[in-house]
Formats: sequence, C-alpha cells, structure tokens
Amino acid sequence: MEMLVNPADPPERQVEKLKIIAAVLMRRVEQITDDSGAAYAQFQRAAMLEDQVRERTRDLERALDLLNESNAQLAEANRQTEAARRNLAHAIETIEEGFALFDASDVLVMCNSRFGMHINDVRPYLKPGLGFGDYVRLVSRSPFLELPAGESAEDWAVARQRRHQDRHVMFNVAMVWDRWVQVSEHRTGDGGTVILQTDVTELVRLERIERGKMLDDQARVIRATLDHIGQGVCIFDAGARLVGWNQRLGELLAIPMARFRIGTGFDHVLDRFRPDFRFGAGMTGGRLGDWVAGDAKAALRFELRRDAGMILDVFADGMPDGGFVMSFTDVTSERVAVEALSRANETLEARVMARTLELEDALGDAERANASRTRFVAAASHDLLQPLSAAKLFLASIGDEGLTGAARGALDKAQNALVSVEGILAALLDISKLESGKVAVSVGAVRLDRLLSQLSDEFGAIASAKGLELRVVASGAVVASDAAYLRRILQNLIGNAIRYTDRGRVLVGVRRAGPMLRIEVCDTGPGIPEEEQDNIFKEFHRLNARASASEGLGLGLAIVERACALLGHPLGLASVMGRGTRFMVQVPRYGGGAVEERVAEAAPQGGMEGRIVFLVENDAELRRAMGLLLEKWGVSVLEAQSGEVALELLEELGILPDCFLVDQDLGGGMDGLGFIAAMRGRHGDVPARLVTALRGEPFEARCRAAGIEVMAKPLDARALQGFVAGLRIVT
Repeated sequence: MEMLVNPADPPERQVEKLKIIAAVLMRRVEQITDDSGAAYAQFQRAAMLEDQVRERTRDLERALDLLNESNAQLAEANRQTEAARRNLAHAIETIEEGFALFDASDVLVMCNSRFGMHINDVRPYLKPGLGFGDYVRLVSRSPFLELPAGESAEDWAVARQRRHQDRHVMFNVAMVWDRWVQVSEHRTGDGGTVILQTDVTELVRLERIERGKMLDDQARVIRATLDHIGQGVCIFDAGARLVGWNQRLGELLAIPMARFRIGTGFDHVLDRFRPDFRFGAGMTGGRLGDWVAGDAKAALRFELRRDAGMILDVFADGMPDGGFVMSFTDVTSERVAVEALSRANETLEARVMARTLELEDALGDAERANASRTRFVAAASHDLLQPLSAAKLFLASIGDEGLTGAARGALDKAQNALVSVEGILAALLDISKLESGKVAVSVGAVRLDRLLSQLSDEFGAIASAKGLELRVVASGAVVASDAAYLRRILQNLIGNAIRYTDRGRVLVGVRRAGPMLRIEVCDTGPGIPEEEQDNIFKEFHRLNARASASEGLGLGLAIVERACALLGHPLGLASVMGRGTRFMVQVPRYGGGAVEERVAEAAPQGGMEGRIVFLVENDAELRRAMGLLLEKWGVSVLEAQSGEVALELLEELGILPDCFLVDQDLGGGMDGLGFIAAMRGRHGDVPARLVTALRGEPFEARCRAAGIEVMAKPLDARALQGFVAGLRIVT
C-alpha cells in the first residue's frame, strides 16, 4: 500500500489514488461473485432436470401399462366381435330366405349364400362394399331375370330404385323357368336396409292351381275387374276366411304373399295392420275385430295411415251369405291437397285480414283527407262569395248613361263571367256537401207538373236561342223526394242535354215503371261512347271539349250522380252513337195522402223611391256596393258594421226603416240571427232578409225556426230589387 501511495505526494493526490485503487478492488470482488453465482444456478437447474426426467419416466411407465391393458381389452373385444360376426353369419346362413344388410350409405355389409337366388351370374359380386345401385344394375342385366313385357333393363332398374325409397317394400320378381322370388325391404333403426328374398315359386304355382279350380267364367270376369281397379279389395266368407283378393291389395298393404292364401283367417290379415299402420279417429283393432265377429255387419268406413305417409280409405260391408268385403283406396294425394288447401285458406285469410287492416287505414286516411277537402272547399267558397257579391253589385250599380258600346259589351261580359263563377262555386259547394255524406234531405210530396213547368220556362229561351226544340210533357203525378235536390238533378240533366245537342230537340217526360215513376231526359245529340259512360259522372270530365267557365266544367253530372245516390233514386243511361242519349231517374210515388196546394202571392210592385233600407254588414266593400246599387234605385240607405252599432243607431234616429238586409257573420258578439231577433223584440215584425253564404240543413233549420228568410250570396241584383220593391213570393 505504501508502494502504491507516495507519502510525499500531496493529500489530494493520495486521496485520488486511493479512490482509484478502491474502485479496481470493487470491480474485482463483483466479478468473483458473479462467476460463483452462475455455477450455483447451473447446479440447481441440473438437479431440477434430473427430478423431471425421473417423474416423466414414471409417467411413461404408467402409460405403457395402461396401453398394454387397453390392447388386451381391444384384443378381447375383437375376439368377441369376430365371434358375434361368425354367429350372425351362421344364423343368417341357417334361414331359408336370402338375407342382405346394407348400411345407411347403401353399401353391402353382409349377406348369406341364398341372397341372389336363381341369379347365378350376380352371386360372385355379392361381397361387402358393393353399392346398392351397382347391385340393382347387375340384377337388371342378368339373363336369369324375367323382365315384364315391354320393359327394358334400364326401366326395371329405375323402378327398383324408386321402390327402394319407401320405408317398407314388398313385391314379386319373376325368374326364368317359371320361378318367383318375393323381395321385401325394411329399414333399420340406423337408416340401413334389410332385404329378404323368399322363393315363392311353389306358392305361386299352387295359387294358380287352386285359382284355376275355383274360377269359372263369372269368377274370371270378377277377377279381371278386381285386377284393373285402383282399389285394393279382399273378400271373406262367413267364417272370416279369405276367399278372394286382387294384386292392388298387396301393393297397398305390403302384405307378404305367404299370407294371401285361400282360407287365411282375417286375424292373420289384421295382424299385418298393427306394426306399420295406425287406425284413424274412431277406429281401433278391437272394434274392427268385433265388427268382423258380429252377425249384422252394417257398412263401416275408416282410415289407415302407413308410416311412409300413405293414407288409405277403408270401406267394409257385409254380404248376404254372411261374409264381407273390404276395399282399400289410396287417398293420400287428396288428403295432402285438402291440407294444402286448408293451409292456403289460412294464409289467404291472414293476407285478407292484413289487407283489410291496410284498407281500413287507407279508408280512414281517405275519409280524413275528404273531410279536410270538404272543409277547405266550403271555407274557400264562403270567402270567395263575399267579394263576388260585391263585384256583382258594383257592376249592377253602373248605369247605362255615358257608356260606349264597347264599354257596355265589356260590362256584360264581366257580368256573365261573374255569373259563371257563381255557378262554379255553387257546384263545388254541392259536390263537397254531397261527398261529405252529412247532407240532410227533406223528403216530401213534390208535384211534377209545377216542377216541370218551371223547368220548361227556365230552359225554353236557352233552347230556342240555340235553335233547339225543348218539349216538356206535362204530368200530374206526385212523387216522394226532396224538392230542391230533384229540381237540381233535372236542371243539370236538361242543361247538359241542351249544351251537347247541336240540332234537333230535347224531350222531358215521365213514364210509369211499376211502383216507381221514371223521369226521362232525351236528346238528339252525338251520343256517348260505351267506354265513356262511366267517366262522364266524374268531376271535370267532358267529352271532346276543354273545361272552361263559359262551357261548364263538367260538374253537372257528378252532382246528379251523388244527389241521386243520396236520395236513393236509381240513375240510368242509354245512348246510341249518332242518335242521342237518354238519362233516366226513377223516383217513388208519393203515398202520404192529399197534397196541400201552395199558391204564390205577389205583392203589387211599385217604385222604390223613398224606401229606407238598413244595411248591417261587416264587409266594407260589400256594404258600399250594396249601398251604391240601392241608391241608384232611389233608396235611402242606413249602414252599420255590427248588430250592436245598428241597435244603437236605431235608438238615436227614432225612426224605423222599411226593411233590413243583415249579414249572418257580423264578426262581433252578435250574429245576424241574433240581431234580427233583438230588433224584432224591440220594434215588432219588420221585414228583414238574412244575407249569407252559409249553407247546410242545420243553419237553414235555425232560419226556419226563427221565421227569417235568406238571400244567398253572391247576391242577385234582381232578387234584391224584387225584395226592396215589395215583391214577396209565398211558397
């Protein structure tokens, strides 16, 4: 240490050297420690590995012991299996029938030496592993197989494969040298197939001999009949012994040939029913046995169902000699069709129900849309009638003085246009009311002579102006109808006939039709094509013409159809192209007793100068138009915009006007009916008219109950003039 540190060095130098020495020594110590630790770890791992190798060796020894034990058990099982296989082979070899077992994949598992009897060329191929299809192909080509007349080997193979699809199969195969083999197939629980082949040559030959002895000419006819019907038939004597059957019976019941022998008891046949068949509802094996044993055998019908899905309809009936006959009919296809039809009906009912619900929803939507449209048309028409009334009255207030010819013509055209618009709005209102289904009709006695006379006067001038003859045949009959709607129906029919007839005449008359009367409107127009006879009753539909206000918008016949439906009056149409059209409306005769005569009382018409008319109207423009027109006629006009103001003005003036013209919808707390009632309560029964665009039976009933007459908007200047001048028609 003294050699490494020089005492003569300064202390700082000595400390520095000591630090270096310490660091070197520490590294050396750490290195020595790491080497010894690694060696110990390797030793420890070696010890653990030795333990694991020892444990694995013991596991392998145990596994080897188990393997040896399993091999011993497997060898014992193989010995047992081989013994069982030998026993099974010996067992199937001892049976008289040919036996073969095919697995679920239709591969041959085993067979005995008698399988494939009488087909010597096929037997060398009958070894495990042979497919069923190959087996059928070999048999079909064998020269030892007696093919049916007209059937090829391929046809026989296809038919054999088809029979193989059934769960239980039984049929006979003809061999050369008049030998017969009965083949039966049965399914195993795992889907395999067991095939049994029985030599029935002796049975067939014996049956031929016995049948030949028993059959005479009549029996041959019966046998031929039985063999050619689609039903399986078997006949039993009074002792319930089998005396006859047909081939179809064996096919339907899959009964072995050995059981079809003359004299076989019914019990043996009944045993065949039990394993593969199920009786239908109401029938059991015991009940069938009791029926067979009974003396009186009434007709019996029941069903049998095979596992393969076949359904047989069985009919049994007694014979005079105490025996009985049973017939079996395959009704599988009919039952399947019935079930399919039932399912189709259920599906159809579900679809109809779903469609019905959809239609109900659609109908509800349509009814709501129709109600909304009806309200809109009514509201829009009401709002349009206000300015229309004002426009008509303004035009009526223009005098002829100072007007040029062109101005007079323009004024007439404007008036005609307003009249057309008025007609259109009235038609729209009628359509909306009729479609809403809320129109109330008042059916009573209607005299046709008065109605037809008015229509003749109304349309006579129009027909003459067009060069047509309008002939209305008078009738004194009385019918049960609504006078207003019946008049509207005939107005539209007559107006339509005149509009579409260019030359000739229009005839209106009444014919008897049993307990009904038929009002006919005939014209000599161009006729209506058959394909258009339904369309003409649609709104806005006109033949060979454009819809216009001057020529009509095609609403008349739509109103006619709906009004006739509302009143329950059948509507008919007959037309010949180039010769004319006849519309027919059937109405019932009135049977309510005597009809009260109603006469028109006309007050003398005088001048209107000096008359005082009180206008109560909240629409300023309409009030101003009516005022101008009345003042043109020399009438003094008082005005008020509400009922309250009008009552106050009457109290202030102290005079009573000659009449009142009152709007129903005054826009305040008092409507027109309320004002007239209040005014008459104070001043007595002063003449008054309610001026309104409102329509409908409820409102008209209120007016009738109050004894107030209505002047409908748009106002007609002539009707207004007649009222003010004192004309009053009492109907």
